[in-house]
Amino acid sequence: MIPVRDTIQSRHFPFVNIVLILLNVFFYGIQLSLGGEADTFMIRYALVPARYTDPGGVADFGSGQAIPALFTFMFIHGSFWHLLGNMWFLYIFGDNVEDRLGSLSYLLFYLLCGLASGFTHILLNPHSPVPTIGASGAVAGVMGAYFLLYPRARIVTLVPLLFIPWFIEIPAILFLALWFLMQFLNATLAGDHTSGIAWWAHIGGFAFGALIHRIFYRKT
Repeated sequence: MIPVRDTIQSRHFPFVNIVLILLNVFFYGIQLSLGGEADTFMIRYALVPARYTDPGGVADFGSGQAIPALFTFMFIHGSFWHLLGNMWFLYIFGDNVEDRLGSLSYLLFYLLCGLASGFTHILLNPHSPVPTIGASGAVAGVMGAYFLLYPRARIVTLVPLLFIPWFIEIPAILFLALWFLMQFLNATLAGDHTSGIAWWAHIGGFAFGALIHRIFYRKT
């Protein structure tokens, strides 16, 4: 299922959400400009669990970037499609969450969700030397907030039916519940190591966003 748009119009221009999208695109542009040095850049700014748990990992990946990497990893992507998928979900769900939380609170909320997703990944893969990148965990946190803030919204969804595009409206609470269930099934059946995708980071970000969004809630 591919979300096309939601049915809730935001009342304010989603300034921070747009800036976050542009920042992700900007850093991906930097990666492309580096050519053969892109892998070194990625490892330096990615989240590598072994960097925080193993003395050997600290030596291999360096300690100077350990703290910054907890934040920089969420602005780096492995491919155009990786970037597009994350930014599309952020575009659809982020404007309404920013609308409800307020711009500055939304920025802090987004970064905390990304941080929580990173810690979830480290906790469940403590000795992994595999670099983890992407905004997925932070975006999942935004989706977790949307799940509780706008359960009655409807998501216009593209469901590929063979070669026929089929568009249907799905209640947001159902769409996001199905998305969360898919993350959980992938995490338990496939696992991060075999798939290369940090499924538990998605789950951690979503749960964290759902739990803390009320702290930032702006009454209207």
